[in-house]
Amino acid sequence: MRTLAKCVVSVVAAALLTVRLVSGEAAETDETKIIHTHYDGVTNDLLTAGLGKTGLGSLLPLTFGDPFHPTVDEIRRSAIYNNYRALIDPTPGGGYGTLYGPNVKPDGTVTASEGLIPGDEYIAYDRGGHGRVTMMVQVPDSFDPGNSCIVAAPSSGSRGVYGAIATAGEWGLKHGCAVAYTDKGTGTGAHNLRNNTINLIRGERVDAGVAARGNFIAPISESQRVSFNDATPNRFAFKHAHSQANPEKDWGRNVLRSIELALDVLRVKFAGRANITKRDTIVIASSVSNGGGASVRAVEQDDDHLIDGLAVGEPNVNPKFSSDFSIVQGNGPPLLAHSRPLMNYITFVNVFQGCANLAPANVGAGLNTAGSPERCADLHAKGLLSSPTLLDQAAEAQKIINDFGILPEQNLVQPGYWFANVPQSISVTYANTYGRFSVLDNLCGYSFAANAGVPGGAPVPLAATAEAAIFATSSGISPTFGIALINNAAAGGPKEDRSSTPSQNLDGALCLRSLATGKDAVTGAPLAGPQQAQAARIADGVEEIIATGRLRRIPAIFVTGRNDGILPPNFTSRAYFGLNKVVEGPTSSLHYYEITNAHHLDTLNQFPGYNANYIPLHRYFIQAMDLMYDHLRHSRPLPPSQVVHTIPRGAGTPLPLPITPANVPPIAYTPLPGNQITFAAGQVKIPN
Repeated sequence: MRTLAKCVVSVVAAALLTVRLVSGEAAETDETKIIHTHYDGVTNDLLTAGLGKTGLGSLLPLTFGDPFHPTVDEIRRSAIYNNYRALIDPTPGGGYGTLYGPNVKPDGTVTASEGLIPGDEYIAYDRGGHGRVTMMVQVPDSFDPGNSCIVAAPSSGSRGVYGAIATAGEWGLKHGCAVAYTDKGTGTGAHNLRNNTINLIRGERVDAGVAARGNFIAPISESQRVSFNDATPNRFAFKHAHSQANPEKDWGRNVLRSIELALDVLRVKFAGRANITKRDTIVIASSVSNGGGASVRAVEQDDDHLIDGLAVGEPNVNPKFSSDFSIVQGNGPPLLAHSRPLMNYITFVNVFQGCANLAPANVGAGLNTAGSPERCADLHAKGLLSSPTLLDQAAEAQKIINDFGILPEQNLVQPGYWFANVPQSISVTYANTYGRFSVLDNLCGYSFAANAGVPGGAPVPLAATAEAAIFATSSGISPTFGIALINNAAAGGPKEDRSSTPSQNLDGALCLRSLATGKDAVTGAPLAGPQQAQAARIADGVEEIIATGRLRRIPAIFVTGRNDGILPPNFTSRAYFGLNKVVEGPTSSLHYYEITNAHHLDTLNQFPGYNANYIPLHRYFIQAMDLMYDHLRHSRPLPPSQVVHTIPRGAGTPLPLPITPANVPPIAYTPLPGNQITFAAGQVKIPN
């Protein structure tokens, strides 16, 4: 095995959750193998892959010795680098290296250290559906079996198994806890249908016909693959979109399985020195975004009482609707239409945002370069906007979005998300996964392919070097590194989606919206025929992922940014808080902290328009974890639910002033009464 680390490699041979160590090389054809590597903390490590604080913060691209055949260590290093930087703002002005980062100690002390953490890493499959769920356990050398703790770190978004390394992973490793990761069945699994190549568990590319340990192979026959490639060449199938398994329904179970694996690993590792059991191990379910939602579902499904506490950031939860409560912000009217599922609100935004970007009030939004006058004109022509002029149409589109229940605080955030294809990519991938559609279906005329990075470009073969690195560079959801969303129905042949038509493929967006609601997005009439059947499949898939609000009375923390433009608080965190209060009443232990001037994608805070106006939500995720650990270890009470008012960095020359602790005041143990979030008389009351 080629390696850049001074490490010891062994293999754990067993059924996944019955572990016994043996020495030897990892056999890729053996489904029962758990690959174990020790990292020395000098040349390589668990947290930074040897890059340290300086390397993770560097903009210099990582290189491979052989770019066509990178080694496992090179792929891992690149995966950690890209996943880490995707979740946090990696610039010093935004807080990297001062408020957070590998060199910042658990108590907040800033050091000159590079922050490398030695320890053991175990990685294995837990098979699920047509894709495979990847699980990983990291045990730092600082782990104290006498004070055993485990942090569950399911990946955010559709990312691979390192997709929570910068959040729950870093916190757990710094505190000497074992970290239990899982890709939730959505991690990067890219099947090149032209070459019939796939990823193995650690990212190497191989022929799908000979792989026994493929991360994901599209569940289609060889003849179907050949025919599909002949008709629509150069396409990719992705694990989250095309496994036909609706992996989200199992996210909670995946988290629980990863915790079980961590306990088994610890029992074996410390056999003869300590008897590690669930009873004497603190287990915190954590992570952010989709990972946070997975941990919430894990608590709801935790029949074996594995989890002691929950601390999540901006969780993707789809709470069951309850008419027993409303949401009120400040002196505003009660919101009754809360708790909409992701598939509903993301396809709604996907229809109107391309026009709303052009609203006069949004001119100064960061990365606001992808508005479409033609989208406004086409929405007006279809009767979805009534205003006759462009600027009025854009303002009307923005008002429609806000009247839907999406906070005005997200208005200046969302144009950058549109530029990054966030609502577009989520709408396509989640429609496919909820409806269990095959890559062969080309749902609503969408497919995934390389296009050489050309706006409106036709599908082309992905460069061999890009394919070799895709496990490390891809987010698992298209568009992603090297792979674009393709509009198969574009005039003149398939083209990259956003530039495929002047209106940025409004017809595709309306198709997805229709399938999300079961009604024609233009006329409002019920769907019929094949579209009705497709909508029913999606509705069934959504029903499988609805959260119950029952947290089994365990202590829990949600931290959410008020400006979240992907998972709006009225449909996610605020709504779940209300549902939990209805379901568990006075026994509820859920604490909700809503942070002003904070949004979903901290990584965008490095760019103009974001750096001056938004603070890192990650700062509060860290504090939430600290609060939960202190509560579980030392029985310190958790602070009441509250709004935390932050202070943006503001404009500066040439950049905003570096962020300081004064910009991000802590969650208060005794908040002012006017800042407390409460639930009374059937209302979730959120202070302004």
